Amino acid sequence: MSNGDIFVGEVIGTAILILFGAGVCAAVTLRHSKARASGWIVIAFGWGFGVLAGAYTAAPLSGGQLNPAVTLGIAVDTGKWDKVWVYVLGQLVGAMLGAVLAYLVYLAQFQANVRQPGTEGDADEEPTPTLGIFSTIPEIRSPVANLITETIATVALVLPILAFGLTEGLGESGTLVLIVSLLVVGIGLSLGGPTGYAINPARDLGPRVVHTLLPIPHKGTSDWGYAWIPVVGPLIGGALAGLIYNVAF
Repeated sequence: MSNGDIFVGEVIGTAILILFGAGVCAAVTLRHSKARASGWIVIAFGWGFGVLAGAYTAAPLSGGQLNPAVTLGIAVDTGKWDKVWVYVLGQLVGAMLGAVLAYLVYLAQFQANVRQPGTEGDADEEPTPTLGIFSTIPEIRSPVANLITETIATVALVLPILAFGLTEGLGESGTLVLIVSLLVVGIGLSLGGPTGYAINPARDLGPRVVHTLLPIPHKGTSDWGYAWIPVVGPLIGGALAGLIYNVAF
């Protein structure tokens, strides 16, 4: 695969991933959304379907890695580093593009994110915080615990992805991406509670930059003090998964 194909494929695939992922978070979070408050299971499946659509779309061009932690794990295992920067650059650009597209889909809802009359007395309903639509926020802010969570959850993603390559016929049958998508749903349901399961540095960093730049009413903080954890944790997890796979399989 040429550098151009890899870049274009990762931009398109990651943009689709984030469009679905940030889109489902907006659907569940924002007022005046028909899916508001539909819950964590909806979010987990929305992200899983985002992986499904993005990876299948990007596969003919780049293989559909869509995640710097996956790219790092593959490089650690194979020792092939020359195209890592192309993958990561495409993933970051695609993540930012997908976040902008999700914002445009819910533009009216974001613009309506203002103080509204409450239902009891003269109380007002506060504007909905919007960072969680774009990036992850821990339920309990503990840097060590949050870093451990993201590291383990990413190992639980990348190691099976590498091992799936040993299963003859998955790639040829086209079911490999489907299995990975279900894996992402499972990680969200089982391991996503503490931090929101970034498990992908581009997925968190790119949309966080977009959240900082977009003119969202009452958007609140972009929480850059936490932003290193969903980048460093998944990178550690990806590298560990690559090492484990290289030694054990």
